[in-house]
Amino acid sequence: MISNNINEKPHLIEQHFKLIKLNMLFSNFTIEELGKFISNSNSKVNTYKSNTVIYFEGEKCRSMDIILRGCILIQKIDEKGNILTITEFGPGNSIGGNLLFSENPLYPMTVIAKDEVILFNINKHLVLELCHKNKSFLVEYLKSISDKAAILTNKIKTISMKSIRETIIDFLTYEYTIQGTRKIKLSMSKKELAERFGIQRTSLSRELAKMRKDGLISYDANFITIKNRSLIKN
Repeated sequence: MISNNINEKPHLIEQHFKLIKLNMLFSNFTIEELGKFISNSNSKVNTYKSNTVIYFEGEKCRSMDIILRGCILIQKIDEKGNILTITEFGPGNSIGGNLLFSENPLYPMTVIAKDEVILFNINKHLVLELCHKNKSFLVEYLKSISDKAAILTNKIKTISMKSIRETIIDFLTYEYTIQGTRKIKLSMSKKELAERFGIQRTSLSRELAKMRKDGLISYDANFITIKNRSLIKN
C-alpha cells in the first residue's frame, strides 16, 4: 500500500479547533489559546484515504498527530505478510508523542488508515513549547506516553502467554460485559479479528470450529453466541 494523503491549507485548521479540543491534551485550552499557539507554528492538517499507509515501519517520526476524524490501525507486518493488529485509535487520540523525543524516533510498526482519516500534525518545537508553558498539557502528554507503553506491553503479554482459545474467551468475556448479551455481535470480519489476535485466519477458524464442536459456542458471519455460561470469566 502506498501513502495517499492530501495536505490542507493552514487556515483550514481553524475549522477543526473543536475536534482538536476532544483530545485531553487540549481539553483545557480555549479556542483563542489554540489559535494563538497554532498560528505561530508550522502545524498542519493532513487527510488520508482509507486503507493507505500513514507511516511505514522504520519511518522517522517528525510530529505528534492528533486524530480528528476516522480510525487508524497500528500493525506489525512480518516478512511473510502476516499481520498483527496491535491496537486501534480513533478521534480524540494521538500518535507519535511517545517517539518524538527519542534518540531513535522511528516508527516500530506500520500505521494505516482504517477509513478516511484526518490528522492534525504538531511539530516537535510546538510540543516542547506547550509542555513548557502549560502544566495541564504536560501532565496529559506524560499520561499519553505511559498509556501507549502499557498498551504495547499488554499486547505482548497476551500474544506470548495465552493460547488461541484463551484469547478468544477473553475477547468474548469482554464483549459480553460491553454488550450485555451472550449473542456477541462482531464489529469486524474474522480476518480482522485474527489480525487483532495476532494469528492466522485459518487458525482462528479452526479453534472456533473446535469450540463449537465442544458445545461452547455457535457462530455465523456476524455473531458468536456463547452456549456455555461457564465460558465467561468472572
